[in-house]
Amino acid sequence: MPPSGALAPPAPGASVLVTGGAGFIGSRLVTRLLADTPWRVVTLDRLTYAGNRASLGPALDHPRHTFVHGDIGDRTLVGDLLRAHRPRAVLHVAAESHVDRSIDGPAAFAVTNVLGTVALLTATLDHWRTLDATARAAFRFLAVSTDEVYGSVETGEAGPGSVYAPRSPYAASKAASDHFVHAFHHTYGLPVLTTHGSNTYGPFQYPEKLVPLLILNAIEGRPLPLYGDGGNVRDWLHVDDHVRALQCVLAEGAPGGVYPVAGAHPLTNLEVAHAVCDLVDQRIPGRPSVRTRIRFVPDRPGHDRRYAVDASALRALGWAPGTPFPEGLEQTVAWYLDNPAWLAGVAAHRERLGAHGG
Repeated sequence: MPPSGALAPPAPGASVLVTGGAGFIGSRLVTRLLADTPWRVVTLDRLTYAGNRASLGPALDHPRHTFVHGDIGDRTLVGDLLRAHRPRAVLHVAAESHVDRSIDGPAAFAVTNVLGTVALLTATLDHWRTLDATARAAFRFLAVSTDEVYGSVETGEAGPGSVYAPRSPYAASKAASDHFVHAFHHTYGLPVLTTHGSNTYGPFQYPEKLVPLLILNAIEGRPLPLYGDGGNVRDWLHVDDHVRALQCVLAEGAPGGVYPVAGAHPLTNLEVAHAVCDLVDQRIPGRPSVRTRIRFVPDRPGHDRRYAVDASALRALGWAPGTPFPEGLEQTVAWYLDNPAWLAGVAAHRERLGAHGG
């Protein structure tokens, strides 16, 4: 593996650039691309608190993988990467993604999610313009976004054509990012694709998000905090299903297309908490039920009540979620119990655990 920031010489064959490839979804995407395709994969990650080389596992040292420690906002670095590796696609997964942190410090979300995306788009456009007509037609810029851009969906499902209504600084930053992605398509012709994923869970997720927070607090004997009455509804999507969706959109999506990704498992936060408690009780018997440690805490500002997106455009491409939530959650609980070394690596950044959830 080249040293941090170094550029490996391009190898024969096609390549793709994955931003945020040491994060939760990004690391699983890199792993699957290496397993499912002959492509060389270049990972660009700034390694913020939620980025972890260990999440890449064996993929980190795979002969077709190059890891570069760097920022999507560094146009010189990104331009050098694009010239050196000449990727046939940019898969943009990098983002500040935690709503609570966006409430505490919205500026960082604007810098990474908006200005960083614009810098990446600009460097990608410069690269795309150097390609011949065939390569330009085949090129894709895939932007991984969130269902939160549609705001609280009280009834029905949101999807392509729905009005954006972001209500948290995080959602606003992703909505702005989406608008720039679409603008680069309509203004400059850059072939872009956009996905809007629902709440994703699974192994390697940083323990500030609801599912891993509940699991770890349950294991460690801490209170399990839920905002408000625990009745906020989210649709739950296993990370492996999410990654398959991204691969499907990359292969089959139409330039300019918008593809919501739904797990088809809508649950209240309280229902999720009960399911986690019951699984931990099964794995660690002989103590009072973890359910007794659920605590309702004051709701966070602007907390959307319900998210729901229409994944019919993606299903038309041949994708469907394959992991039932009970099965996926059981696997996830087992993974956190069985991987203390990975957890130790993120322990220094767990200052928010126990204070937030949902």
